[in-house]
Parts: sequence; C-alpha cells; structure tokens
Amino acid sequence: MTTRRDLLAGAGLAALATQLPLAAFAQAKDSVTIGMTLEPPTLDPTSGAAQAIREVVLQNIFEGLVAMDRTGKLVRALAESWTLAADNLTYTFKLRPNARFHDGTPFSSRDVKFSFERAVAPDSTNAQRWIFTPIAGIETPDPVTVVVTLKQPTANFVYGLSWGDAIIVSQATAANNKTNPIGTGPFKFARWNRGDRLELTRNDEYWGAKPSLAKAVFRFISDPQAQVAALRAGDIDVFTNLSAPEAIPQLKADPKLKVTLGKTEGETILAINNAKAPFSDVRVRQAISHVLDRKTIALGIYGFDLDYIGSHFSPLHPAYVDLTGAYPVDLAKAKSLLAAAGFPNGFECTLRLPPPAYARRGGEIVAALLAQIGITAKIEPLEFPQWLERVFKARDFDLTIISHTEPLDIANYARDDYYFQYKNPEFKALIEKIDRTVDEAERNKLYGDAQRMLARDAVNGFLFILPKITVAKADLDGMWTDWPLPLTPLAEVRWR
Repeated sequence: MTTRRDLLAGAGLAALATQLPLAAFAQAKDSVTIGMTLEPPTLDPTSGAAQAIREVVLQNIFEGLVAMDRTGKLVRALAESWTLAADNLTYTFKLRPNARFHDGTPFSSRDVKFSFERAVAPDSTNAQRWIFTPIAGIETPDPVTVVVTLKQPTANFVYGLSWGDAIIVSQATAANNKTNPIGTGPFKFARWNRGDRLELTRNDEYWGAKPSLAKAVFRFISDPQAQVAALRAGDIDVFTNLSAPEAIPQLKADPKLKVTLGKTEGETILAINNAKAPFSDVRVRQAISHVLDRKTIALGIYGFDLDYIGSHFSPLHPAYVDLTGAYPVDLAKAKSLLAAAGFPNGFECTLRLPPPAYARRGGEIVAALLAQIGITAKIEPLEFPQWLERVFKARDFDLTIISHTEPLDIANYARDDYYFQYKNPEFKALIEKIDRTVDEAERNKLYGDAQRMLARDAVNGFLFILPKITVAKADLDGMWTDWPLPLTPLAEVRWR
C-alpha cells in the first residue's frame, strides 16, 4: 500500500530530477565490444604471422621495448629510453622499474634477454626472425639495463622492436601464451569462447596510465552482411575493418554511427609460387602482371579507387617509387609472353583464397582476368588456419591473394624459405646492404632499387594498399583511423 509519505518522497525525487541534468543519472560506459572479421589462431604473436593475433594482443596484453603510435612514430614502451653508441653497434636500453607481468612477476632485463634469444632459437616459430638475427650478444648488467650488441650496423633494428614479433614475455609463462597469454600490458586475458568472442579485462596494476575501459570483448563475425547487421542493431560498438564496403553509404547515413576510411601498410598482392612451374618462368609471371587491371579489381571489391602499387612498398614511405606503369594492361603482350614460355594455349592452376572479402571477391575478378589469356585458375576457398598451414607454411599453392600488413616488409623477399619462394642472390645482397646503411637518404635510394628489382622480376602481382574501413558508434573515441601496424590499442579508447 502506498502511503502519503511515499507519495511525497516520490514527488520530491521527481522535482529533483527536473533540476538535475540527465548526465547525473547516466552510468558511465566502461566496456566496449569490437567486431573482427578473422579470429586469431592463437594469442601469441611470436607463434605465427596472423594479423588477427596482433589486432587483439599487441599493446593490450603484450608490449615490446618500444611501440608504434597512430602516426607510425616510435615511442617508449617497456624501455624508458635507449641510446646508440658511436660505433652504431651497441644499444643500451633503460627499462621501466615498476612494470610487472599479469601474474605479479616483476619485469626485468632477464625477460628481454630470454625473449630475444628465444626468437632465434632452433625451435623458434617467430615469423620475423630478421629482427633478432643481427644481434651478436646481450648483456644484463642490472635488472633495468639491457645492452644489445649487433654484428653490424642495422638501420631498422629498433623499428623492428615495435612489431608484435618482438614482444617481451616471461620465461615462466611463455610456453602457454598461445591460449593463456601473460604480458605486461594494460589489459589481461579473461576468457576465449572459440568461434565467437574473446574477453580482456583492465590490468589495475599496470605501470602506465589507467585505461578508461574496464573490459573489452572482441567478437568474430566473418560474414560481411552479418557485420553490417550487428552494427546497425547496436550489438557491437565498433568494427575495425569492415568487409562490406558496399554498405558504407547506408552506414554513413545512420546518425548513431561514424565511418572513417583510413590507410594501412597492407600491400595486397596476387602472390605467386616462384619455385613451381610454370610460375618459375619470369615470362609467365610477367604475362600475369600484364592482365591485372588494378582499377577493375579495386572497383569490383570496394566500389572505389584505392592506392595502387607496382612493387611491394607503401606509398606512405618517402622511398616509394611509383611502378604501377611497369606492366600496362596488354593482352597481346601477355599472350606473346606465355607463348614464348611454351604455353600458347595457357594452362590450369589453383587460386587458394583466405576468408577476407578482398581475397574472396578479388579472386573471382582475378580469375576472370587470367582467363582472357587462357590461364584457368580454379578457385579454392580456405579458412584462415588452413591458409596458414597449406599456403604460408607448407608453400602448397600456385596463386593466392593476401595483404601483408607489416611496414617495410620488403625484406621478406630476401628470405629463401618465404612462402612465395623468390630466390635471388642479387636481391638478397641488396637487402643486406640496406640493413647496413645508416644514412637515410642513401638507404631510401637503395629501397628504390629493391622495388625496381621486384617489379622487373614480376615476383608477384602487385595490386593495391588495403584500406581500413572503421565503423563505430558516434560517441566512441580513440580508434585508429590508419594502421601503421595492425593493432587496436584499447588504452586509447573511451566513451564520450
């Protein structure tokens, strides 16, 4: 039964409510749900090359000595500072004295030594061992000092330390990082429901500034239309790399959402198995390059023009050389090259495609273009773990389409065991010279030579730079527009 006192009390509250702003009753949001197309195969970025691993864990769970900010600039992370001696060989890193791993273990110089030596050990699965192979020795004179001596001057050594492959891990927990990652970052691993979502929680003992978010959930939605539906329904707060570009006008018209179009370092290529006949013949690869109409491919996938490339290098870098005119679309020239290589009537091959929309949609268009010169490309869709095993690791493929999202990854072409198997001693020597060249202007000139060599040899079909389509709720701030590295730093994300 409602009494007169209850009514008066209610009236008093109602009157108070009319005098206070609504914000006084609003509960501040402290969680975010982020949509991703691909699910990471593991949660250890030193265990494989999958971009999705880094999107979730880099600068969230795991940290390196240095980090990369949203502009591509190197900034301090677990190292408070670093200096390079006059000999250009000796780096001294001063470490943060108050950093701890999520299990409470203090971070120290011995963890750096362990992580770097682990990266080049015989059983290492690190996809970017080149970062660590220049190291001649590591000394740890005290818990907060690491002295790294290189075999030779290496211009991009510190740059490589910002990559996910150079995270610092604890010897006590490293073996379990694939499924139970323990790092020093601002967020801790909470749970992983495979095939659905992964949850992180704030690390309240973090050495740096306390993040605004208390929890972050990554949801894995591969179907492009399901991504759009989840955004419009409010089931997710942001999608980091939308796979449905045709929905951009519809999403831009929704006042509850904001759409940003950014750039990545993702050189998107038609990768070719250079060690497998008939692709081992440069004339066959050149013929393929002469039919790859980049604009047709881009419009077919995205509906708008992109930043096109003619070699494996980002237009954002000052050393970029525009080689998109090296192989103009020329069907007669392509057929002539095939005939000279012994294939006047073309041949059959497989085109193995991972799940991203740029690959699946692009594959259909590329197959149609190749058919014009008699190359019948049989499309074989693969899930991403299959693609990693068969194409990337086992090199069991003819053609594939993939984006390489790490910056300055042109050096991969000097690796004999890399999946497209380009073995060119001249190129290898050039990359070694680049690594030793400290002068930036001279190094950039050599990068230009490297780009021209890859274009000359038509190592792969060089297509475009992968765009970054981010769709977020209008009051969510802090998501990166561009991706100098593929990551989602949750410590920068907050609600207005």
